[in-house]
Amino acid sequence: MNLCIVSKFECTFDDFAAMVEKSRGEAEAFMTEFELIKVNDHKSVMLINCTDMEALQAFMTTPEMQQWDQDNGCVDTVYAMEQVG
Repeated sequence: MNLCIVSKFECTFDDFAAMVEKSRGEAEAFMTEFELIKVNDHKSVMLINCTDMEALQAFMTTPEMQQWDQDNGCVDTVYAMEQVG
């Protein structure tokens, strides 16, 4: 399933991107494609192809990820996408 994840955070984009890169290896178990786009210094868009939604949900709700979100004021909004036409 193709997803768009819009993230807003209080840290810098570079700090957010470093966290994403650090966790990328684990996430590759349930993602086949991945793009991280900087909108501004406190907002990003991730486009991913997720092969296991339950694994993604488990990954995003680990105590470590929840703590990182809390510490950095990070809020993610996840959108499902499908091709038109």
